[in-house]
Amino acid sequence: MLENKKIRYTKWYITLFLLISNATRVYALDISGYAGIENLGFFYNPIDSQQHNYYLSGSLEPEIYHEWDNGLQSIAFVPFYRLSQHDSRRTHFDIRELTWLKVANEWELRVGVRKEFWGVTESQHLVDIINQTDLVENSDTEDKLGQPMINLALIRDWGTIDLYLLTGFRERTFAGNEGRFRSTPEVDTGEERYEKHGIEKQLAYAIRWSHSIGDWDLGFSHFYGTSRDPTIQIETDNGNIQLIPYYEMIHQTAVDIQMTKDSWLWKLESIVRSGQGKTYYAGTGGFEYTFYSVFESTIDVGIVSEYLYDSRGGHAPVIFQDDFLAAIRLAFNDVQSTEVLAGIILDRTSNTKFYNVEASRRFGDNWKAELEIRFFSSAPENDPAYILRDDDHLRFELRYYF
Repeated sequence: MLENKKIRYTKWYITLFLLISNATRVYALDISGYAGIENLGFFYNPIDSQQHNYYLSGSLEPEIYHEWDNGLQSIAFVPFYRLSQHDSRRTHFDIRELTWLKVANEWELRVGVRKEFWGVTESQHLVDIINQTDLVENSDTEDKLGQPMINLALIRDWGTIDLYLLTGFRERTFAGNEGRFRSTPEVDTGEERYEKHGIEKQLAYAIRWSHSIGDWDLGFSHFYGTSRDPTIQIETDNGNIQLIPYYEMIHQTAVDIQMTKDSWLWKLESIVRSGQGKTYYAGTGGFEYTFYSVFESTIDVGIVSEYLYDSRGGHAPVIFQDDFLAAIRLAFNDVQSTEVLAGIILDRTSNTKFYNVEASRRFGDNWKAELEIRFFSSAPENDPAYILRDDDHLRFELRYYF
């Protein structure tokens, strides 16, 4: 059954690719994107015998772009497909973007499926709420599903106001019974529950003001709708534990600020959220200082430090509530665009530690290699990070860009 599903996915994507190829002969389409192969390996045996130590997968993300009306109108189409070994939920297709854009002097209108990113900090992006997290892609929560929306941007001298009507709610993706980075048992994605139903569940609204004033980049936003972060409810069925995602209606008001001054970057993200139990606030703030051309070389060295806070403390269903990040960033500024980021996040209360190394390098004009190494250490049983105690891993991906 699983193999038949994967075959259907693959045949559908090949058909789509052929249709796009034929369209390029008729319309002036710009096509770019990448195809990649990834190996995800774990250092320790899994907690659940259904899981595996190695996962091989391939991905394809083309981008098709066309503009007309002297560049005032355009359409972009970015489909994504991953075929994954073992984990059936990680084999998935998504439209990351399918957007029509109309540009005028004082406004821009975007209609369709998009990815919209908000945020400035390194360790986490509290304010980034428009898109749902594609959690089967990577444990860092930075991969997002495409979100259907209508976005009107009003551009003025005193800043830009973005108005969003988000049409259609998307559930978070979770690893399946053979996948890693999951709880034991796995989250039951077939039993999602919602505070609201019908059109109230499907629609969400957001507004954001952004502006640059001298050294300052400012953003203030508000979101109302179904939360992209589900509360996991624990239930029993005939003695078996079930983990059920529950999506509440929330209000979230947020601010993101970045100040650039010489070699300094000062960053802050902060939110106030109501609707998921008692109203709470959370924030991430810190700095990055860069030493340029170290020892008269081409290498730049950045020192990153941030503090992560959540007012719910130990009762918060999130990993970071009272944590410090310390990291170092190396930019080699070479032809191959070699970069390395290495850091540790330390929980001040539980002494839980997260070690992270990310590196990337281009080869030639079309190839790029990415490496990630993550270790999870010393999490006590009452810490949400305890479920990752045996999930230290290495991820290597090789991409070909076209």
